[in-house]
Amino acid sequence: MDHDRPAVLVTGGAKRIGGAISRAFAAAGWHVVIHYNRSASAAQDLAAELDSAKTVRADLCDDDAAIAMAEELAPRLSDWRALINCASVFDPDDVTALDPATSRRAMQINARAPALLAQAYLRHATAQAGRRVIQVTDQKLANPNPDFFSYTMSKHALDATIAMLAMGAAREEDRVYGLAPGAILASHDQSAEEAERSHRMNLLGRRTSAQEVADAAVFLASGHLASGQTLFLDSGQHLLRQQRDVIYLAREQVG
Repeated sequence: MDHDRPAVLVTGGAKRIGGAISRAFAAAGWHVVIHYNRSASAAQDLAAELDSAKTVRADLCDDDAAIAMAEELAPRLSDWRALINCASVFDPDDVTALDPATSRRAMQINARAPALLAQAYLRHATAQAGRRVIQVTDQKLANPNPDFFSYTMSKHALDATIAMLAMGAAREEDRVYGLAPGAILASHDQSAEEAERSHRMNLLGRRTSAQEVADAAVFLASGHLASGQTLFLDSGQHLLRQQRDVIYLAREQVG
C-alpha cells in the first residue's frame, strides 16, 4: 500500500460510474480502495490497471459487513481522505404498487448502508487534511417522477443524511457532500440508440458523461465547497419537470 498518497474508498467502484470514479482518483494520484460485492473479477482487473489500488469485498445488505469494512480499513490507511458512497441498485417498481422486496433492497443498499458506512468512517478514519464523505444521489431529488418509486425514495433518504452528518458527525475540517448525476449510462434493457436519445432529454440537449461525474467527485474531495452542499451533474435535467423516467419518455416519443 502506498502511504505517500491520500486514500479513497469507492463503493461499487469496479464498474459503471463507480469504475469511472476509481479511475479518476487514480489519475489524480490517489490510492484507490475498490469496493465490490459480486464483481470480483472486474474489481481485480481494474485494480491491476491503476498505479496504486486494492480491492475489498463487503455485502452492503449486511449492516455489520459495511461497518466492519470501515473499521478494518481505518488503521491501514494513514491518510484516508475520502469515502465515495456510489454503490446502488436501480430496480423498477411503481408509485401505485410499491414492491416490498424491491423497497427493502433499495433502502438498505442505497440509503442505510451508506449512512452506516459514513458514520463508521467518521468515527475511525484519520486524514491529514480533513475527511470527505460524498453521497452519490440522483437528479431525481429535484425532478421526481412516479417511476422507480423505491429507488427514488431511497435516494431522498440518502440525501437527508448529508446535512445531518455534516452537522452532527463531522469535525470542523471535514466535509460531507452530495453528488447528483442525471442519466449517464444505459440502464436495464435500453439499447445504445435509446440511451443516446433519452440521455439528451435535458436543458442543454447533451449527454453527460461518466467522466464528468468522476471529475466532479475528485473536485468535491478537495473540500473547497462548504459542507452539506450537493452538486448536480446532469446538463440541467434537474431543472425540468419530467412526468416519467427518461427511459420511458424516449420510448413514448418513438411509439
